Order: sequence, then structure tokens, then C-alpha cells
Amino acid sequence: MAIDEHFVGDALDTGVWFPYYLPHWSSRAAAAATYVVRDGELRLRIPPDQPLWCPDLHDEPLRVSCVQTGSFAGPLGSAVGQQPFRDGLVVREEQPTFTGYTPRYGRIEVRMRGVITARSMVAFWLSGFEDRPERSGEICVAEIFGDAPTAVGMGVHAFRDPALREEFAAETLPIDVARFHTYGVDWRPGSLTFTVDGGVVRVVEQAPAYPMQLMLGVFDFPAKDGPVGEPALVVSSVVGRPTARNLPSP
Repeated sequence: MAIDEHFVGDALDTGVWFPYYLPHWSSRAAAAATYVVRDGELRLRIPPDQPLWCPDLHDEPLRVSCVQTGSFAGPLGSAVGQQPFRDGLVVREEQPTFTGYTPRYGRIEVRMRGVITARSMVAFWLSGFEDRPERSGEICVAEIFGDAPTAVGMGVHAFRDPALREEFAAETLPIDVARFHTYGVDWRPGSLTFTVDGGVVRVVEQAPAYPMQLMLGVFDFPAKDGPVGEPALVVSSVVGRPTARNLPSP
């Protein structure tokens, strides 16, 4: 399974990208990303009047524009759904299963830049498809907060996967988040190699072993100090290739 996305034209390829952030816990209308595709770039942004995401359920006030390459949830009223963020959640709006790009292993890179303030962040991560609850691990390739713009968070979040352990850290790098950089991961059975602009930054000796979806998002946290601004994530390419070696069967 491969992806070679350069955002040609003026529309998002909705056969690959799902422009809603976990809409099963709210609705598509309430979880829709604000974005435009123009000049070979996907530009996700959060305008000042964009409402909060799940304001009655999410403890910390949060606004988000995110696109993802997969979506899975159970029927209306069920507790089955990707990335539950608290106990007792139920599906509020039923969603069809979507698999635009859900690789299992490979070399995946994103070229992106962020426009962020002290109260916002940008991120690129791979999240388990969660067709089974234990397939919920996360590979965080780049998580950058505006109050620490040279610290790039990367590693593994275990969540409900008992085969994984939490292994995440922020690496301080000589980068300018406002400029384009290429953030990547070489995902192989039992190992993850994280890179920035082609240079190896971190190696983790564990890895999820099931299909995952890509997620790209910009987040704003209104409870934090700092100007509102209009945080944005600008993406010029997303490239993913299978690894050359033979891989075990799913």
C-alpha cells in the first residue's frame, strides 16, 4: 500500500482523506476541518470563530482542524469508536467505515510547516484503525507546540494495546517550525526510526503490528495564555512506501 500525495488541483481527494476529526463522538458538522487546497498545498487552519470540538465532553477546551486517512466506529449509541478520550462515550452520529490509506509498515514522510502561537500546536501521527480495541497504538512522528517550537515530540503511545509500552519524548532540534521540514518514520516489525529532513533523530525498538491511519492536524487550546491568531498547518506532500523486505502476514 502506497501514497504519493502532492495536493494537485483545488480539491481534497476524498477517496484518500476524511476531513473530519473523530466525528462519531460528535458529528461531521461539528468535527469538519477548515481547509483549502491551493498551489500544491493543503492548508488546514483554525479561524477565530471556529467553535470548540465536543465542548460538552472534552475536559480541556479544544478547537481542531484535522484530516485522516481512515475512520471506524460502531453503530449509533454503541461504545465502539476510534480514540475514545474519556469513559462512557457513545457514538452520536453513525459513520461508514473509511479506509483511504491504512498501511501496515512502510516508510512514511510528510513535508509540512506550522503557523502557531503559544496556545496552539501542529501534529502528524499514525493511529491504529481500532477495528479491535487493542489495535489502538499510536506512532507520533511530529508534535510541535507553539510555546516550545524547537521541541519535536515523537515516539509511541500505547493506549489500549497491551503489546506496546509508552515511549514518547520531545527532541530539541535546530528547526523553524514556520518553515517546511520533512518529518518521517521508517516503520518495520519491532522498530521505528524517526527522521527530520532525512536525518535520524530517534530509534524505538517496538512498533504496532496492525493497520494504521495517517492523521494531520492543527489544534488550538483556548484555556492557555496567548494570542488567538489563526493557527495553521500547511502540508505540501505525503509520501508512503512499503518496506522492501518481506513482511509477516496480518
